Amino acid sequence: MSEPILALKGVTKSFGPIEVLHGVDFALRPGEVHALIGENGAGKSTTMKILAGYLSQTRGEIILDGKPIEFTGSDQVEDLGIIMIHQEFNLAEHLSVDQNVFLGRELKRGWRLDHRAMRTRTAELMSRLESRADPATPVSEISVPEKQMVEIAKALSRQARVLIMDEPTAVLTERETEVLFRQVERLRDEGVAILYTSHKLGEVKRIADRVTVLRDGIMVRSDLIDDVTEDDMATAMVGRELSDLYPPKSDRGAEPILEVSNVSVRGVVENASLTLHRGEVLGIGGLVGSGRTELAEAIAGLRPRTGTVMLKGQPLAAGQVAQAMKAGLVYLTEDRKGAGLLLEKSLRENLTLPLLKDFGRPLIDRKREEAALDRAIEDFAIKVPARNMAVGDLSGGNQQKLLLAKTLLSDPDVVIIDEPTRGIDIGTKQQVYNLIADLAAGGRSIIVISSEMPELIGLASRVVVMHAGRVAGELAGDAVTENGIVRLAMGMEQSGKENAA
Repeated sequence: MSEPILALKGVTKSFGPIEVLHGVDFALRPGEVHALIGENGAGKSTTMKILAGYLSQTRGEIILDGKPIEFTGSDQVEDLGIIMIHQEFNLAEHLSVDQNVFLGRELKRGWRLDHRAMRTRTAELMSRLESRADPATPVSEISVPEKQMVEIAKALSRQARVLIMDEPTAVLTERETEVLFRQVERLRDEGVAILYTSHKLGEVKRIADRVTVLRDGIMVRSDLIDDVTEDDMATAMVGRELSDLYPPKSDRGAEPILEVSNVSVRGVVENASLTLHRGEVLGIGGLVGSGRTELAEAIAGLRPRTGTVMLKGQPLAAGQVAQAMKAGLVYLTEDRKGAGLLLEKSLRENLTLPLLKDFGRPLIDRKREEAALDRAIEDFAIKVPARNMAVGDLSGGNQQKLLLAKTLLSDPDVVIIDEPTRGIDIGTKQQVYNLIADLAAGGRSIIVISSEMPELIGLASRVVVMHAGRVAGELAGDAVTENGIVRLAMGMEQSGKENAA
C-alpha cells in the first residue's frame, strides 16, 4: 500500500461548544479513489473542507507527504495541488463558461489576457466531458447539469495531486455520470488521489477502491470496497438495518382532483395531459430536458402556459402562483438552494415566508412563528443545533426536510415534489418516502418528479413519462418497470404488455 499524499490524524472540529468531528483518521493515497460516506450531518463536508483548507481543525494534525502542515487557506492549498469540487456551485453567473474555468488563473500573452487560448482550452475540456455548453455562453444561461460540468472542467484544468469531489453527480444524468467516471478513472490511473462523496451507494461501489463511513462525526468503519456490500454501507451509515426502504403504496381514490388538459409551454412542453386522483402518488419520469419540470411549474403557476388546469373542478389561471396555493396546490422545487430557501436566513424566516400574511396581525406574530417551527422540527425530524442558525449551515437532508415543512405549511390538497431526495442520504430518503406515503394515506395527492428510476417505481402507482416535451405514455400497476419507463423516455413505442394497467 502506497504512503498517503494527504491525511488527517486525530482531527476534531468544534463550532463554539459543539464538537462535530471526534478524532477522525483519514488518508488519501495516490492512484486510489477513497469514498467518504455518511448521513447528512455526519461530518463529511466538514472533513472535506479541512482537507481543502476552507476550515481549520480544532485539534489533531494534517499530514502532507508524510509531514505535518498548517494550512493557511484554500488558495495555499490549491497551490499545493489539492483541488475541491464543491456540491454548491462556485460560479460567477454573469461570466462566460471559459471565464469561469480560468477565473483567477487567466492565461496571458505578454501583459494581455489570451482569450483565444482560454476559449480553446475550455472547449477541449468540455469536449472531454461530452458537454455541449459553448465556452462563450454566460453561465446563467446554461442548465444545472452543464454548470456541474463547468465545475469539473475547472478542476481538470489544474494539475491536481488530490481531487476532492463533493456529490459531483447529484445533478447529472446516468450518461453524464458515466462520462465523469471515465475522467475519474483516468486521473486515478495518472496517480491522483481522489476523495469521492455520494449518497448513491451504487456509484460508490462502482467507482471507489476504498470506503470510509462517518456517523455523528465518528469514523465507524473503513474497508476496501470489495469487502463490503451496499447493505453493509447503508447499515453503517444509519446504525440500523434499512429493510423496506419504500413504504406500501396507497390505494388511490376514484375522484379526480387535478385534471391537466393540453398544457403547452412555448418551446419546452406541447399538449401535455394527465389526471391525478385523491390519495394517489403519481410519478412523472423522463430524461433531463424532457419537459418534466417545466410542466410542473406551468401547473403550479410558475410559468406561462396554454391549456387548462382544473383543481377540484375549478380552473386555475395561468401564471398565478398565489391563486394555485390558495386553491390547495403547491410545488416543491428541485433547486432548494437557488429557488427554495433563503440560505442566509433562519429556519423560522424560511418556514413562514410563503404565508407571512397569516402570521401578521398586522405585525408579525413571532410566538406563532416559533410554534410553527416547533411543530416542523418535530414532525419532520429536522436536526438543528441552534434554532437561529442560518439555513445554509444545515446539512442537505435537513434543508430538504425544512423545504418540505415550508411547502406543506399551507395544508395543501395537491403537492408536486420535484426531485424529492436529490443530494440527501439513504436514511433521510427513507424518512421522505414515508412522509410521502403518509400524505397520500391521509388523502392528499402527490406528484413526484424524479430522475432516480427506483424512486419512481418504489413510490408511484402510476407513472407518466415525458419525451421531448410531450407525454410519451403512461404506465400503471405491474407495468411500472424500469424497462417500460426507459423505453418511453427514449421515445420508443410501448408494447401491449407495458401499456397494461
